[in-house]
Amino acid sequence: MGKAFWRCQLLSLASLALPWTGALVMSALLLLPVGLGFPLFRPAATLLRRRADRQRARVGGWTGLAFPPPPPLPATARAILGDAGFWRDLRWAWLEPLTGGLLVTVSPALFWYGVFGALVQPFVWRGLGDGNWYAFVLVDSPGSMRDAVLLGLAFVAGAMFLAPTTLAGHARWSRWALGAPSRVELVRRIEQLTGSRAEALDAQAAELRRIERDLHDGAQARLVALGMSLDEATRLLDTDPARARVLLAEVRAASERALRDLRELVHGILPPVLADRGLGDAIRSLALDSFLDVEVDVALPPGRLPAPVESAAYFAVAELLANAAKHAGAREVRIALSHTAGILRVTVTDDGHGGADPARGAGLLGVGRRLGAFDGTLALDSPPGGPTLAILEIPCASSSPKTSSCSGTD
Repeated sequence: MGKAFWRCQLLSLASLALPWTGALVMSALLLLPVGLGFPLFRPAATLLRRRADRQRARVGGWTGLAFPPPPPLPATARAILGDAGFWRDLRWAWLEPLTGGLLVTVSPALFWYGVFGALVQPFVWRGLGDGNWYAFVLVDSPGSMRDAVLLGLAFVAGAMFLAPTTLAGHARWSRWALGAPSRVELVRRIEQLTGSRAEALDAQAAELRRIERDLHDGAQARLVALGMSLDEATRLLDTDPARARVLLAEVRAASERALRDLRELVHGILPPVLADRGLGDAIRSLALDSFLDVEVDVALPPGRLPAPVESAAYFAVAELLANAAKHAGAREVRIALSHTAGILRVTVTDDGHGGADPARGAGLLGVGRRLGAFDGTLALDSPPGGPTLAILEIPCASSSPKTSSCSGTD
């Protein structure tokens, strides 16, 4: 309850600054017809969007309500004027102080009024004169002063009791004011799924081409050479047994190399430790194989996650470890795996020099595409100088050994 109260206090204070942001945007809008508002309009709209995004993140994180972010603001003032998300944010900026802001002010107002009655009235009631009313109590004697103290304590308790309810009500209001209509969300979701499915199909086709190329250039070539050597050895068995034995030894060595190529190819598709032991042990195996100092913390529930999810998470972590070693100059890496509320969450932190950019690195782009096939996300915080924090999240409905499913495309 105490945490909810202070959150109500913060939201009520934040709502007081919103009219200034709304007034700035409205001033730029009114100056657009005369041309003076164009230099001001884009920065004002960006400031408004930043305030709205902060509210979405804050309330969503506190209450668990989903606040899907709107599309980015368009680049031009004309396009911003046609953006429904901008008008939704502006409506919220004007209505929040009069609706949600007043709602979350109820608990702090009761609290501070109760504090006044319990802690201030006992010391100042004599100096306030005969008309000193505290709520419905006339404080003009020691007995009424004690009543005021008790009433103040009741107000404080009531404020703490009401705080979670008012915070939840404010979250529902914010969801209505800042959330996109269901039709818009549905269209966006369809576009996202279409894009992720196309990327998954492209990645699958590229992987098949890679496997075919590796088989053609590796194992297949060795097997063809092995067959030719066997034919030659067969012809030489009667005429030159010594030479035949040398060729048979070469055949044996070639067969071992072909088997090694096939084993490496299989490991690249699905590592045996991942198939046999699960994601936690597979990540520990990656850590042991790395020359970095890697610490792994696994907090996964019993059972197995869906095989495609485990594979996606495994290869994503492998890519991040490779980046930490090759590009970031890291020495220590910490990996944490957890599965809560239907989300597989993997965090990878390294002490390298940072500066990683998902938009430029082919490996990070591949990680994002791999996770996108399962509606997963890659969040990267890599300031120059480090450290780098990567957070991978993949929706996964269940980790039960009997019923495991995930969203996205297998």
